[in-house]
Amino acid sequence: MAFPHRPDAPELPDFSMLKRLARDQLIYLLEQLPGKKDLFIEADLMSPLDRIANVSILKQHEVDKLYKVENKPALSSNEQLCFLVRPRIKNMRYVASLVNADKLAGRTRKYKVIFSPQKFHACEMVLEEEGVFGDVSCDEWAFSLLPLDVDLLSMELPEFFRDYFLEGDQRWINTVAQALHLLSTLYGPFPNCYGIGRCSKMSYELWRKLEEEEDGETKGRRPEIGHIFLLDRDVDFVTALCSQVVYEGLVDDTFRIKCGSVDFGPEVTSSDRSLKVLLNAEDKVFSEIRNEHFSNVFGFLSQKARNLQAQYDRRRGMDIKQMKNFVSQELKGLKQEHRLLSVHIGACESIMKKKTKQDFQELIKTEHALLEGFNIRESTSYIEEHIDRQVSPIESLRLMCLLSITENGEPLEPETYGPEHLLTFSNLRRAGLLTEQAPGDTLTAVESKVSKLVTDKAAGKITDAFSSLAKKSNFRALSKKLNLIPRVDGEYDLKVPRDMAYVFSGAYVPLSCRLIEQVLERRSWQGLDEVVRLLNCGELAFTDMTKEDKASSESLRLILVVFLGGCTFSEISALRFLGREKGYRFIFLTTAVTNSARLMEAMSEVKA
Repeated sequence: MAFPHRPDAPELPDFSMLKRLARDQLIYLLEQLPGKKDLFIEADLMSPLDRIANVSILKQHEVDKLYKVENKPALSSNEQLCFLVRPRIKNMRYVASLVNADKLAGRTRKYKVIFSPQKFHACEMVLEEEGVFGDVSCDEWAFSLLPLDVDLLSMELPEFFRDYFLEGDQRWINTVAQALHLLSTLYGPFPNCYGIGRCSKMSYELWRKLEEEEDGETKGRRPEIGHIFLLDRDVDFVTALCSQVVYEGLVDDTFRIKCGSVDFGPEVTSSDRSLKVLLNAEDKVFSEIRNEHFSNVFGFLSQKARNLQAQYDRRRGMDIKQMKNFVSQELKGLKQEHRLLSVHIGACESIMKKKTKQDFQELIKTEHALLEGFNIRESTSYIEEHIDRQVSPIESLRLMCLLSITENGEPLEPETYGPEHLLTFSNLRRAGLLTEQAPGDTLTAVESKVSKLVTDKAAGKITDAFSSLAKKSNFRALSKKLNLIPRVDGEYDLKVPRDMAYVFSGAYVPLSCRLIEQVLERRSWQGLDEVVRLLNCGELAFTDMTKEDKASSESLRLILVVFLGGCTFSEISALRFLGREKGYRFIFLTTAVTNSARLMEAMSEVKA
């Protein structure tokens, strides 16, 4: 049921060292404020911090009280205040307001700001403008690699996607380069490097520069990881826009996995309490179903429940000695498994309830029709009806983007959502998620009303500058070239998947994963020139292979894939499957884990 690794599959590197490094560095920074101090933490750093240093570790290093950075005045009476924040302007204004309030009240205290993962010049400028630069000491906690699982590292930078792909802000590229540099320092050089996309190319070049500056650090080291891929999210938006149907992806779409754990509410725990569950390879039940198509999960869990019952029932015929052994050796494990089993059964039931209410089947059918280019009229009217019913703006936007990219243009009327969505449409166009459709372009030769709406006088100024940037999507041609829509005779067997398409019920192979598979087969982009051209990435695909004699055959089967702008659990499951088929092991590094809703929210100007 789970993906058993082939006996010849290489061992994964031990990433726990990254946690230790991050923790030691944080402790070092905290100790630079000797004595008791209060710590103010930005909300979205709380979960990552919790995975690195829990409250008791902070207390050991004289952190007295913890506060959340929010818009209300701080009640701390401590003489030393420490702020752990992202390098954002609004955070600097918050710190400055506290310092200035103290000055007015005639208080003197010590203030330290720790930026994570790096500090930006603009932040110090704000402190200077507010007249508090001299009162505050600044430091950085260069923590940008959080191991969420044995094969998954996250930079936990959800804002990366909007900052880079919408605003064109390149400041995080240095963070990516530093993270890659740290990995090559710890795990040896990467002999083979491939990448596609503008962000990938820039990150790669900056990282190479760092390697040259510190020449010699990794020289002579044996590489542990043989290949590295860098991939921009905008090379493949389609995969990220699709509904997920593997278990882990569905859990993320339904309950939101945050920093590797999920809060299951009363509807899952069937008690009045919520339960926070860490989802990783250590959860033996979860690790067997995480990559499975949802249709197989229930059967597996009920079989597991029967086996568990059988093990409990063995107690009946035991004598005292056997009973003693059973209690001391097996009972705890069985109870733990029982608890996990009931949680995942509860989660499955809850997903089923929600999906039946949403008419998930109909939705998936529409998505598949869009991917395959069939029944476009029906799909269009399904989406229009979805918009008319005002079910969920985020969901409607997602379907419109999927239609737009697969059909090379947007033949729908978004007026239904009113003027507050104007800026959101403008953002989607700038990022290439909504493209305009020229009359007669496709089956649905409806004049694009989105363009009319968005280039209306009111929004004209914003969009004119960017309309030239709207990229033409070549999804149909790419789909043919890369064989993304498998031709299947008879039913697609989801119990015994034959290819990566199983992560979308056999309807579609994720474009990002197919690219990786093709480049690995060829050991370069050679022979994929047409594909690269269709992706609008002519200048932006690169291969760098060093003549690396030290690379063992084991390391050459270990592949690091870096997703810039986010990666979905569907892609992770698909590549784990490919690895099992071909004898590779994949390791994932992403700026954050994403899904279609997060993608749309990042583009939305309408605050939920």
